[in-house]
Amino acid sequence: MSEQTALDILFLAMGVIGLLTALTVLGEILRARLPHGETDPVVETFMTRVHSWWAMVILLSLAVFSGEIGILLLFAFASFAALREFLTYAYKRRADHLSLALAAFVILPLQYVFVGLGWTALHTVFIPVYAFLLLPIVSALRGDPRRFLVRVAEMQWGLMICVFCISHVPALLTFDMGPGAEDRSVLLIVFLAMVVQFGDLFDYYAGRHFGRRRVAPGLSPKTLEGMVTGIAAAALIGAGLSWITPFGPLGAAAMAALASTAGMFGSLVFAAIKRDKGVKDWSHLIPGQGGFLDQLDSVIFAAPVFYHVTHLVWG
Repeated sequence: MSEQTALDILFLAMGVIGLLTALTVLGEILRARLPHGETDPVVETFMTRVHSWWAMVILLSLAVFSGEIGILLLFAFASFAALREFLTYAYKRRADHLSLALAAFVILPLQYVFVGLGWTALHTVFIPVYAFLLLPIVSALRGDPRRFLVRVAEMQWGLMICVFCISHVPALLTFDMGPGAEDRSVLLIVFLAMVVQFGDLFDYYAGRHFGRRRVAPGLSPKTLEGMVTGIAAAALIGAGLSWITPFGPLGAAAMAALASTAGMFGSLVFAAIKRDKGVKDWSHLIPGQGGFLDQLDSVIFAAPVFYHVTHLVWG
């Protein structure tokens, strides 16, 4: 990593830490305004999210500073943990054990090997084509037809969102930023994470305080006002971070808004899945905030959209 890129990452990390500090102080002020002994569920959830993001920022910063291998390992572990959470609630039978083992211990690592080697033509089709064809064959050979289509579909959907989509975050390292800037593609990962996560935070806060019209009333408390506020905030943050991207100010704002929009609709999809499964959180890994899937639901949908539009428009 060049000295300039390292300095830029350090500057960004300090900025994010400053912003999280401001949000932490804001939360404490809101707590202090409440009558003694009372709590506001919205403020408490807001503070819990901010606290969990402190840990995520530290982990991402360490991975970014450690280089490509560190980033690949971090997101490969995130994919494994997310896949484990998803498959916990998937319908499966003994006949699927070999398919599940192949998914977690062969297909997942191979996907990240292909990303690390920069084999774009393979990592973009490996799971949705070859893995999708292989795993149903393996399960069918076990001779159990009971709810076969449901079993296969849930396994494939788990691979798609937990491995294929998440792997598009480190795949941004393959983007060519131009001569003399080969190592600056790592900044696109920082850009994506910041605009999506902070867009979510503003969506949550605005939606709970002045949101009126729910987007999916029977599914999620997410409101139209909150989404618009979150997307606008993401666009502003994106424009402010345009100097680390090849997009320019307007392009960066548009890409941030696009990623934030995709992420918010992704969180609605995950809300539907959890309602279908009858669970509030995918796991209890992070107190009050669920598991990896609960933290990454927006990034999962935003990453492939951001990746492909970046390559299509600015590649």
